[in-house]
Parts: sequence; C-alpha cells; structure tokens
Amino acid sequence: MTIHEQPTSRGRFADGLSEREPLGPPLLGALLRMPVDAVRRQMIERLHERGFADIDEAHLTVLRYPGPQGERPSDLAAQLGMTKQALNYQLGQLERRGYLERRPDLEDLRSRRIVLTRRGVAAAHVIRDAVAELEIRWARELGEKRYAQLRGLLVELNRVIA
Repeated sequence: MTIHEQPTSRGRFADGLSEREPLGPPLLGALLRMPVDAVRRQMIERLHERGFADIDEAHLTVLRYPGPQGERPSDLAAQLGMTKQALNYQLGQLERRGYLERRPDLEDLRSRRIVLTRRGVAAAHVIRDAVAELEIRWARELGEKRYAQLRGLLVELNRVIA
C-alpha cells in the first residue's frame, strides 16, 4: 500500500475512485481540513448559543488562535494572507459590534494596534471552551492514548512547518 492508498475495510475507497470522490481518497490536506471544519462549526454554534450571534465564520479568521490582541492590522493581514482592505473590513465589523478597538500604537503613532474589548475577550473564551469540549469528545471517541498521539504529532508537525 502506498502512502496515498487507504484501507478498504468499509469498501469506501475500494477502487480509489467513486462518484463522491472522483480524484481518489482524501489526501492529508482534506484530512486536516475536515476536523477544522468541525471545529469552526462548533465555535459558531457555541458563540451563537452564548449570545454572540453577530459573529459569523468569516470573523473566526480574525479571532483565531492566538488572536489579534496587540497586533498591527498590517502585520495581522500578512499573517492571515489577507489584503489590508479585506482585514480592515473584518476589523471594522468586529469593532462596530464591540469585540475590538483599534488604538494608536505607542511605538509608532502613525500605526494602530488591535485590542480586544471585554466582549471580545468573552467571545474568545467561548471559542476556547467550544474547542476544548470538542477535544474531550474526540479523546473519548479515539481513546485517550491515540488522541494524545494525534495531538502530539500535530504539535510536532506545526513546529516543523513553522
């Protein structure tokens, strides 16, 4: 079996091609994306349940770990791979909704720094709690040892690619 072949115990990838997966079994990018999609759904669901219904999936890009706290908008745009205009649009929405402020940068008065408000910090805690809840469920489903291995490998992979 090559690195890209998948076991066929459930018959899902028996021939490597199907109507749902015309290009064969999922590669690593898809296998990483699918859990990320589940994490994002969980974040939005919990945010909306806890009274942060004005946050949508697009805002999660700005609020992702480690968060925008203290960043210059131009630096954050570069980190996120966004244009400054697209990021400023998101920041403007979050600012109007009370999640953050753009304050003068004391080191460079021509620039600004992003500061989370109390509401922004509260939303960030809901996001972290939502992910922790999902991690507990996944650890239960995979088993503590296998989940710890998965997490450890992801930590190592992120260190290697950073």
